[in-house]
Amino acid sequence: MTSGEARPTRMAQIAPSILTADFGHLAQQIADADAGGADLWHLDVMDGHFVPPLSFGKEVIAAVRAASPRFIEAHLMVERPGEQFADMAHAGAQRLIFHYEAAGSAEAARDLARQARELGCEVGIAINPETPIDALYPLLDALDEVVVMLIRPGWGGQQANLDLLDKVRVLHARLAAEGIAMPINVDGGVKTNNARTCAEAGATILVTGSAVFNAEQTPQSALAALHAVLAK
Repeated sequence: MTSGEARPTRMAQIAPSILTADFGHLAQQIADADAGGADLWHLDVMDGHFVPPLSFGKEVIAAVRAASPRFIEAHLMVERPGEQFADMAHAGAQRLIFHYEAAGSAEAARDLARQARELGCEVGIAINPETPIDALYPLLDALDEVVVMLIRPGWGGQQANLDLLDKVRVLHARLAAEGIAMPINVDGGVKTNNARTCAEAGATILVTGSAVFNAEQTPQSALAALHAVLAK
């Protein structure tokens, strides 16, 4: 599917993560996913401290920006996210996502949100499985997106804990009650067998890593399968 073609109405957008992509052919992998109907890119930056693995930094963000016209959100799984905001923004990230746990408090999170906006970026906050969703209620007016982790962050290919979708349901109801239109993103273990369940819980953006980039399917065929289960 080209970017100019109309897409069927779907319950949620698909945001591929490239953690399990073939980095030796990254530009082609990105092009294949774009052709298959990726809605936006969710790029996981890890520092080896907030989460044990190291992933990539601004250079890969810039490479994806050069290869794709899609919206890019950078998910900073790092201890000091504010120190990387400028590099991510200048490399082409349009939404900066940091972890509530890395901020440490609502006041610090609000300050990080302000820093991201000063760089011209949208703001997202991710929460780990152990963090209650109501920790974010004082911050909703400062955010453009909430990311609910369905796994412990840091590794691709994990199985989603669908019990954590209760957070999505509660947040979805809260946003509706307050008249706030905000995407709810779920990240971790989203595949064809649970994507519709995630969307029905209220998630509007689904991060998909190994469900799109794997040895069994091309990114295009994998995305076609995800689109099929999400089609209304």
